[in-house]
Amino acid sequence: MQAQRRFPAIAMAMVLTLAACGSGDKVPSLMNVRSTSAGPDEFGIVPPKPLEMPEDIAALPEPTPGGLNRTDRDPQAEAVAALGGNLGAREGVNSAHSGLYAYAARYGVTSGIRQTLAAEDLEYRRKNDGRLLERIFNVNVYFKAYKPMSLDQQAELWRWRRAGVATPSAPPPQPGEDG
Repeated sequence: MQAQRRFPAIAMAMVLTLAACGSGDKVPSLMNVRSTSAGPDEFGIVPPKPLEMPEDIAALPEPTPGGLNRTDRDPQAEAVAALGGNLGAREGVNSAHSGLYAYAARYGVTSGIRQTLAAEDLEYRRKNDGRLLERIFNVNVYFKAYKPMSLDQQAELWRWRRAGVATPSAPPPQPGEDG
């Protein structure tokens, strides 16, 4: 009889102990992509270019405190160059895409849209982020929160195929498949 009375007390103590481990004031992250620790970002460390002696020391530019060094790497520029891109067109809208940008912005561009969407997303996830235990154990509930908004890819593919629309980017239907 005493064992039956102790079990709820032990279970309640365990739940309270686990609840105390969580941080309720922490803002839920969308997909937990970034580290939340205060340590260094091991992927942010870029080794410098090798040192080299210039041909003419007098031709070196004046040092710029806090500015770029000749041995500093620019990973984005190196990637653009390696892929055969134009290094001058990295800022702003590329001239090759200016028509697309103008068409997309034809009704205007809302300033601060990223911050607005982030705030709306945070509020939606706070309301729809799943069960209590998921919040207590800090489980990523992104997919569960947005499940009502997700698209059934296969059903949509077959809907378009039944309507007679070509779907060249999808695998062709197998014999006997009819969606």
